[in-house]
Amino acid sequence: MKRRKRIYYTAEQRELMWDRYQQGDSLADIARLFDRYHSSIEHIIAETGGIRPPVRKRSSRCLSLSEREEISRGIATDESIREIASGLCRAPSTISREINRNGGYDLYRASRADKVAWERAKRPKRCKLLCNQSLSMIVARKLKAGWSPQQISGWLKREYSAGENFYVSHETIYKTLYIQARGALKKELIQCLRSQRVKRRSKYSSLKGVGRGKIVDAITISERPASVEDRAVPGHWEGDLIAGTHNSYIATLVERHSRYVMLVKVADRKTATVVTALIKQSKKLPNELYKSLTWDRGSELSAHKRFTLATDIKVYFCDPQSPWQRGSNENTNRLLRQYLPKGTNLSDHSQAKLNGIARRLNERPRKTLEYETPAARFNTCVAATA
Repeated sequence: MKRRKRIYYTAEQRELMWDRYQQGDSLADIARLFDRYHSSIEHIIAETGGIRPPVRKRSSRCLSLSEREEISRGIATDESIREIASGLCRAPSTISREINRNGGYDLYRASRADKVAWERAKRPKRCKLLCNQSLSMIVARKLKAGWSPQQISGWLKREYSAGENFYVSHETIYKTLYIQARGALKKELIQCLRSQRVKRRSKYSSLKGVGRGKIVDAITISERPASVEDRAVPGHWEGDLIAGTHNSYIATLVERHSRYVMLVKVADRKTATVVTALIKQSKKLPNELYKSLTWDRGSELSAHKRFTLATDIKVYFCDPQSPWQRGSNENTNRLLRQYLPKGTNLSDHSQAKLNGIARRLNERPRKTLEYETPAARFNTCVAATA
């Protein structure tokens, strides 16, 4: 087989790679554009952890090539520094430094000076986490505790409201993790992220749309009272099942007002099993804090009438292929995968262990709650009903 000739990608080709990667194309699809294998693209994307390198731009405060050519012409016609500066509307000190750092009057050349200035500007600024070791240690500790970069950023702003030295954006944390050249956070901390990905992926790379079957006598979400929508009133829950290997399942429940999470161990996804488990779980809460349940179109809740009869809790079902109608629950299921990864047997977890996982989630600050914890918000609701 004839060996392919080695290819050196141009700046335009690299821009195309990043455009397609951010649009959600796979590495194999991108590589086919250049008649290459995915490994040819992998190292370019992985070099910066899947984060597109910023395009270098010349600052408007810096001298341009045309201005340097004017300086060169001024030197050739024996103009003074002040005359050259006046013609360019620049400070005389700017012109003086430009000439002195590029060979002086006798050796100054515009094109060479411009090239050297462009190369000299390559001085990557040390990231904030590298300059502030105390901040870096706090971030690392919170990552190990299972906090997301966004939660860490919001909590720092709330906890250290008087000191900007301890402010750091979640994007900075992500970049410091994925771009190891920064050297502030260890690469092993990537495993503390929920996704555990070694490089950032496009949000368009895995779109999903799975339809569900019909539920007899289902009350659709459009019939749900408007008071539930604004989340102002506590006691309205969203629920679903997450699946593991060997037909193992766990029911997840999220309270819409506080984002408080409860996990329920179920033996299987048969409707009798799930409904019985949900009825038992509902008895643990005051009636004022469990008024309705919004569920997906899964057949596991086809016996919803029995649940409502036993608990006096109304059940509403989402429209087909509309998981965003239970957005809090969908988001929580994604967070839970950090503790209950896909491809594992969920039946190995006892109810006590599930309660511990739920507690960890409930004690983590949430951006949507202005970095208050779901546990604190829910306890306030419990106290109000007492």
